[in-house]
Amino acid sequence: MASPSAFCLLAIALLPGSCGALALGHVDLPAPLPLVIWHGMGVFGLPRCPGESSHVCELIRKTLNAGAYNKAVQEHLVQAEYWHDPIREDMYRNHSIFLADINQERGINESYKKNLMALKKFVMVKFLNDSIVEPVDSEWFGFYRSGQDKETIPLQETTLYTQDRLGLKEMDNAGQLVFLGVEGDHLQLSEEWFYAHIIPFLE
Repeated sequence: MASPSAFCLLAIALLPGSCGALALGHVDLPAPLPLVIWHGMGVFGLPRCPGESSHVCELIRKTLNAGAYNKAVQEHLVQAEYWHDPIREDMYRNHSIFLADINQERGINESYKKNLMALKKFVMVKFLNDSIVEPVDSEWFGFYRSGQDKETIPLQETTLYTQDRLGLKEMDNAGQLVFLGVEGDHLQLSEEWFYAHIIPFLE
């Protein structure tokens, strides 16, 4: 049976916005515990959120395209906190209030790295038919190659990994990174799959 603290970490990891940052940077983690997270390099596009005819989603797209890094937008629209523009990397690094910070793209916060590396396993789940997260490789910490939005690169080719800014390279070499793929759309997984593939990491 999973411990309450393990479930707490799972819940924190799935919450949007700065909750994950608080957990990673400001909570003394009782190591070794697992952390399960769904996507970590951000999004650039909202392809189906949640439907093609959704007026709300269209408004969100237009707002993000026009001013994703505006201070007010960053502080009040959770999608903006995950908005990672690979074409305007400097704008992203300088004005992203959450993602650029938690991914150590403005500087190194040793507490983030220390707490992440204290985890027993870092489990990343990619939804193979995801129509919400773009690019879907972000769910395995891959992303677009800088300067364009067509070609994606895996985690192992990102600066985050090669410079080991979060400790992911060291964790990978130690066998602490787990990459899982599941058929289905965004967050669409069966209870059976969850118990078979996720719960063992929480025990």
